[in-house]
Amino acid sequence: MPPRKPQLAELYAATQREIQDVYTSDERPWVIGFSGGKDSTTALQLVWYALRDLPADKRTKPVYVVAGDTLVETPVIVDFLSDQLDAINAAAKKQGLPISAHKVTPTIDESFWINLIGKGYPAPSKRFRWCTERMKINPANRFILDRVAEHGEVVLVLGVRRQESATRAQVMSLRAIRGTLLSRHTRLPNAFVYTPVRDYSVDDVWTYLLQLPSPWGGSNEDLVALYRASASECPLVVDDTTPSCGSSRFGCWVCTVVTQDKAMEAMVDGGETWLEPLLEFRDFLADTQRPARKAKVRQHVRRDGMVRQKNHGTPEDPIIRGPYKLEFCQELLERLLDAQERARKLAPPGQEVELIAEDELVEIRRIWRFDRHDWSDSVPAIYRRATGRELAVPAEAVGMFDSDDEALLAELAEQHDLPLGLIKALLDSATSLQGLKRRAGILDRVDRVLAREWREEDVVLGELEKGSAAA
Repeated sequence: MPPRKPQLAELYAATQREIQDVYTSDERPWVIGFSGGKDSTTALQLVWYALRDLPADKRTKPVYVVAGDTLVETPVIVDFLSDQLDAINAAAKKQGLPISAHKVTPTIDESFWINLIGKGYPAPSKRFRWCTERMKINPANRFILDRVAEHGEVVLVLGVRRQESATRAQVMSLRAIRGTLLSRHTRLPNAFVYTPVRDYSVDDVWTYLLQLPSPWGGSNEDLVALYRASASECPLVVDDTTPSCGSSRFGCWVCTVVTQDKAMEAMVDGGETWLEPLLEFRDFLADTQRPARKAKVRQHVRRDGMVRQKNHGTPEDPIIRGPYKLEFCQELLERLLDAQERARKLAPPGQEVELIAEDELVEIRRIWRFDRHDWSDSVPAIYRRATGRELAVPAEAVGMFDSDDEALLAELAEQHDLPLGLIKALLDSATSLQGLKRRAGILDRVDRVLAREWREEDVVLGELEKGSAAA
């Protein structure tokens, strides 16, 4: 059905003609950022209709549709996006279009749970949003760089609009290449950006989607239903100028950058009660950002092994906190697995629920065993308690020391007035090179271990108080 307003009909027709002109002007392939949200769906539909109206001999260069999955998306959104990508590939093949859809994910060392539970990174906040680079920018840029390596240059097509924000409009203007409809990518020198819906309003977008059917067989009505809980989408993030998802419905279910997850709450209120365990876990995680709670769950030593004192005011907690304590990470893992089990039991038939993958569990176990000195090997035990099942552990991942060794070592450390953590770290450093013909670097590792702060928190805080009193 054509748009009712003539001016909108002409806007959409003019955009399609522009897309055809840009597409046929050179040999650079296109990469379309697709989130499944309103703006990226509008951009893809416009491109689809524009290419379909071109003669077959004019639509020869490939168009890659790339969607990002952070692996912590709300299960409902994951299913919706996966269905869209499958439909895009099937319809493009049937209609003879050079369009292919791809999903990108973070590598295991960049995944949310590896960093949060494995390494102890604190829940993301506005001041420390470590997740965006690892889980969104890097996976998308790897895909783009692979296409650059294959083709030399690419054009990245994004569904971004000037009306999103004054900052967005300014960035788009600053990066524009004079005399063309393209702009320069902020990070990738051989990637150029084209924004076909740059001058669209929100009303223009919704009118287009509600009056023109999805050419790949998707349901724009279903998209409208998803938006009833949130007024924004989470775009494919390709640089640090792309707006974050915030409280968007299309964001990560674990997002703690905002105080309240209104989107998740709306989904539960709307009947998706099986998501309640996820919401409870997210709220528990967000609570760790309170100053009083922070002092209880995070180490007094930072990741570099040093203690950093705050240099302003006289706060209750005088130090800048480091990663989550191992015992709190263990609690997080058990709560996460419990939430997964409860959500699986409550989920409707056919709904897949996997909050954390087994390969992530195995990697967390490795990090805890060898980097955080978890000689009790707690991951399999936690998994058993939470699920009633056994975790498959690679034989080569079994550590040299166990809880009995730790108990014996604790006695010896106490007798000689030495920090248990220091001795465990030294032994793990030494055994990590066992079996090698040359143990190059062992002295450097020992030096790094010895340089760390190993005293208990109360001792360190007491020394800081004495220093402040003396000053």
